[in-house]
Amino acid sequence: MSFFRNLIKNSKGATAIEYGLIAALIAVAAVSAMSALGSKLSTTFNNVSTNM
Repeated sequence: MSFFRNLIKNSKGATAIEYGLIAALIAVAAVSAMSALGSKLSTTFNNVSTNM
């Protein structure tokens, strides 16, 4: 029974999960930002190549 009490009191696992969630949110934000930037950059390069 003391094993379960120690497991519930242990906050290292919760902290690791929180850091994992934060990293996942940052990754999602970075991918979406790079995707939007990539499409705009593609349009810009297409315009430049058309005008040349």
